[in-house]
Parts: sequence; C-alpha cells; structure tokens
Amino acid sequence: MGKLISDKYAAWKQECEDRFLQLKKNEEELNRIFIDIYGLQDELTPDVADKDVTVHRVFDSKDDVPESMNGCNYVRTMRDEIVSLISYAVGCMFGRYSLDVDGLVYAGGEWDNSKYASFAADKDNIIPISDDEYFEDDIVGRFVKFVEVVYGKDTLDENLKFIADALGGKGQPKDVIRNYFLNDFYSDHCKIYQKRPIYWLFDSGKKNGFKCLIYMHRYQPDTIARIRTDYVHEQQARYRTAIADLETRIANASTGERVKLNKQLKTLNDQAVEIHEYEEKIHHLADQMISIDLDDGVKVNYAKFQDVLAKIK
Repeated sequence: MGKLISDKYAAWKQECEDRFLQLKKNEEELNRIFIDIYGLQDELTPDVADKDVTVHRVFDSKDDVPESMNGCNYVRTMRDEIVSLISYAVGCMFGRYSLDVDGLVYAGGEWDNSKYASFAADKDNIIPISDDEYFEDDIVGRFVKFVEVVYGKDTLDENLKFIADALGGKGQPKDVIRNYFLNDFYSDHCKIYQKRPIYWLFDSGKKNGFKCLIYMHRYQPDTIARIRTDYVHEQQARYRTAIADLETRIANASTGERVKLNKQLKTLNDQAVEIHEYEEKIHHLADQMISIDLDDGVKVNYAKFQDVLAKIK
C-alpha cells in the first residue's frame, strides 16, 4: 500500500502543535517558579504570548493563522511544507541528499554513485525546466518519479493532487507543478538559502525559451558546454520542428482553429528567438571553460555567470 502525503502532513502538523503547546507550558512553568522565588507576583505574570514561543506552528493557510501569532517568525503553512518537500526532492535529484543515507550526502569532494540506489541522482548535473516534457530528465518527470518511489505508485495521483492543491494552482496536478517549477521554485529557493542559492537557474528570459538547474557543488568547467550542446541545441531543434508542424496545421485549419494555432505559433516563435539570443551568450561562456572554487562562496561564483543565470531576488 502506498502512503498519503496528506496523512504525513496531518501527523507533522499535529507534532508541531504538540511541541508548541509543550514548550509554551514549560516556559510558563519556569516563569511561575522565578516569580515565586523573587516574590514578583504583583509585578509579573507567568503567561507567554503565542507569538513568543520559538518553535514552528503549521496552519493549512494564511487565513487560518490566529491573531495571537501575528508578527511571529515561526508560522508555516501547508504550502511552506510542500515547498520544503519539493526542495528536498530536487536535492535528491542532484545527489545533495539521498533516500538511502541520512543528512547531507554530497557537497563537493569524491562522488559515490552507490549512495543513490533507491532514487538515482541526475547523471550530468543538468535538469531542464520547460513548458512541456521535452527531455528525459525533465524536472517534472523526475519529481513525479520521486513521489512514486517515496510514497508508492497506487497513491501517486492522490499525492500529486495534494501537492498541486497546496501550491494553489489551477488545472491538472502535473500542469500546476510544472508551472510552479517554471515560475516560483527559484524565488522560493533563493528565500530558503537567503539569496545564496546552491541550485543555479540558467534562464533565457521571460518567454521561458530555455531553463535548467544545476547544483553548484557538482559544477565542472565543461558544464556550460554540455548545457549548450545537449540541451539548448536540442531545444532549438524541437522549436524548429514544432513551428514547422504548426505552420502546416494552420494552412489546413478552419478559421476558428487557426486563431488558436496562431497563438501557439507566436509563443513558439518568441521562445525560438529568445533561445537563439541565449545560445550566443552561453556559447561565449562555454568556450572559456570557467572553473569555480567552492571556498569563494555563492556570491563570487554566481557573478561569473550572471549573464546567463536568473537574477537573484
């Protein structure tokens, strides 16, 4: 039998609530003891405000957060917890984490493939994010596989729906998840790592012509060359094929259908133009075979590739 993420979430939410109540009780008991010792009954109260209890408390949505928690830095929502799950899944895709080994598994040094038996780490450290499943290692396909491996095949659809609902999107679960990776994942990642991202987003621009993630700690001098030849060029070829196909269909389409197809064609043409310009930028960097030193930190290393990476917000 598979496991339901909704059940895991409910159990975690309750565990956080129990911890919160226990800590609040402990702090109020300590206050009583000190008030009694120093005879401060007329001056102090043992009560501790909810917002001053320093452990996380989880709510299904922001609307469920009580006024007593206003201003508290330890409030989390269902969306926050699902974003954390997605972040961990991406870590497993890159080999930073593993389903077979506790804690941080890889942050530089010697790579050991045997640590990733249950869920294989990405071979080339390049995971594309696109508006359709163009590549074998497409990030949505990899994430769906992660959910299946961890929670079981027979609950996969229900779990994907729970994840999509928590993210707050509309449409089919996989479409909502894809939209999240395209538009929101990286800003969430930058917040988690306080504007020092360890997964870097190669991004051609607003038209989503090309996007992919790499893990900074697995970067090699030929990584950008591989992004260019194995992914950017592949994506360009797919755009050319899709545009030619659409143009043929438009020529034979009814008036109503033609409007819809022309809209799709404009999107593809915009993406093709954007990725062409991006290819020129990435070609320039690929030829340089730039090395990085992890000891220099994220800020210094990120700046070396700022022309082809997403802006950190």
